[in-house]
Amino acid sequence: MSAQSKPANLSPWGKAVAGATGAVLANTLVYPLDIVKTRLQVQVKSQSTTTKSESNEPTEPHYSSTWDALSKIVTDDGIKGLYSGMAGSLLGVASTNFAYFYWYSVVRTLYLRSAKTSAPPSTLVELSLGAVAGAVAQLCTIPVAVITTRQQTQRKTERKGFVDTAREVVEGEDGVFGLWRGLKASLVLVVNPAITYGAYERLKESFFPGKTNLKPWEAFLLGAASKALATVTTQPLIVAKVGLQSRPPPERNGKPFGSFVEVMQFIVEREGVLGLFKGIGPQILKGFLVQGILMMTKERMELLFVLFFRYLKNLRAKQLQKIAQTAAAAESKNSSQHNQSRKAHRNGIKKPKTSRYPSLKGTDPKFRRNHRHALHGTMKALKELKEGKRETA
Repeated sequence: MSAQSKPANLSPWGKAVAGATGAVLANTLVYPLDIVKTRLQVQVKSQSTTTKSESNEPTEPHYSSTWDALSKIVTDDGIKGLYSGMAGSLLGVASTNFAYFYWYSVVRTLYLRSAKTSAPPSTLVELSLGAVAGAVAQLCTIPVAVITTRQQTQRKTERKGFVDTAREVVEGEDGVFGLWRGLKASLVLVVNPAITYGAYERLKESFFPGKTNLKPWEAFLLGAASKALATVTTQPLIVAKVGLQSRPPPERNGKPFGSFVEVMQFIVEREGVLGLFKGIGPQILKGFLVQGILMMTKERMELLFVLFFRYLKNLRAKQLQKIAQTAAAAESKNSSQHNQSRKAHRNGIKKPKTSRYPSLKGTDPKFRRNHRHALHGTMKALKELKEGKRETA
């Protein structure tokens, strides 16, 4: 399969489905890391020890590391706690990646058609195209991300389904607009996938120039390296976005954050600048694995789609050819019958007349003669009766 060349004319729909499939598969495999990095990013150190004792709410466990978070989540919630909110998360992953790859393919194709040069787009252009695609994808899919973040940070006693969590968000202070909390941070964070896929394309051109179909390990390494670079660059914004979309910490007495800048100030005041990079370990590990698996799977899926569409095209061509041959054979048969009929007419050959009466062939000659006389007499009597020459009894 790796020997096959992958044409560049795969439709945006095909690329979007391939990207979404790869993203869902990758995130399913590493979902526990997503839970851990979200829990690490949402926890805030308290400035005083009185906050815990004065608050009537149950205290949240504090996680000191990725392994500590994994062990405490399993202890408190069991193995299923590592997969809390997974359905909503995968829905968000599928929709976001589908929208991103679709629009990225569309805007990149439009740019290449309008460009006067055949050279590949520059790094700046790749980043711009990725940012446009990411912005459109975020506008459409951020409500799912908000609901998923709430689900991942819910206590065990407060755990709700996807629909109930969405209802809780809508019934909050912001109403329906609460589903778009963190939109500004998300729009700023479009530089993350822009950096990721821009770096991927540049690394691909640098290390594998002119190669359209990468081997699985090549796609994995390029995807992982590009995602690690993007994560380190945008980690403070990722932490601020999670803070906006999750429940406000107890220190704020239920008052939600107004902007991602406010979240960052709140974290810096309590934890210092390094607090903006909390959870970066599982974030990078998750991004490394997810992006590597995603790009590896996406390359394979795109090739499978190309082969599938090629098969459908050949199958349709064979069906059309068969229909054409059948129609030609029927036309040839009709033409042959018509020519025979015209030839017979020219030679004076008439079609045999069929009798209205049953055939008497094979019967006794005397019987046939009597039958013929009787039939003739009956027909003559009916004719005279019709003309009035014979009276009815």
